[in-house]
Amino acid sequence: MKYPKTLPETHKQLLDKIVQKLQQDSRIVGIGASGSYATDTLDKYSDLDLVIAVKPEHFDAVMDERFTIVETIEGKVAAFTGEHVGEPRLVIALYAPDAVHVDFKFVSLPDAAIRVDDTKVLWEQGTLLTDTFKITESKYPQPDPQWIEDRFWIWAHYAATKIARGEYFEALEFLSFIRTVVLSPLALKQADLTPSGVRKIETRLPEFSKRLELTVTKPTKVELTFAVKQCIALYLELREHEDVQKNAEAQEMCTRYFKDETYK
Repeated sequence: MKYPKTLPETHKQLLDKIVQKLQQDSRIVGIGASGSYATDTLDKYSDLDLVIAVKPEHFDAVMDERFTIVETIEGKVAAFTGEHVGEPRLVIALYAPDAVHVDFKFVSLPDAAIRVDDTKVLWEQGTLLTDTFKITESKYPQPDPQWIEDRFWIWAHYAATKIARGEYFEALEFLSFIRTVVLSPLALKQADLTPSGVRKIETRLPEFSKRLELTVTKPTKVELTFAVKQCIALYLELREHEDVQKNAEAQEMCTRYFKDETYK
């Protein structure tokens, strides 16, 4: 197996254990690695994003046993499933002694073709996983500017009402949501970069990141109002580069909220 140059030795040792153990299960036909492994951009803080391809007729059984399978790999100290990110097939685990985080995504072999980024084959029965990857190219989800425009002004109005009612931490959550779902993805898309939320935005778009800092604030009325207005200003700039049908009425209604005495 040819490893990425950036793969830390701690990760390599664990990865060898995982591959050696899982390939003994005849129901598993391939193991792939995506994320920073595939792009050769690992560091000691990286996790291992693994795709575990299973024969379709055995997928349900393997899903039922996925915790037991993960348990067989020496060093596991904790694990849980990924419903919180909308992916119940995922088992997120932590391994001692070096606190290496591993994501095991169990998929039926045909479903391995559907992937958001490049995936390197670590091991496979014959060429089953390689052939499956040839069916389709990886495709990272892109932000839909019209989908965002249809929702943004209701979201902004929601934030305004939370500030007015004194629900400041709710408003803080809104700001985080908008940075992750709207502002950063649009900016990255327009820069021809993978629109992966705010991940590494500081180094990928440093100038934009400075603007984004203005949306980070404390839970007070004055500072939250300023931060939400900065979100709106940033969005309006980004929207100018997108072909969308603008919801002028909703935009005007939301703007009026921030002209109310409550926000002065």
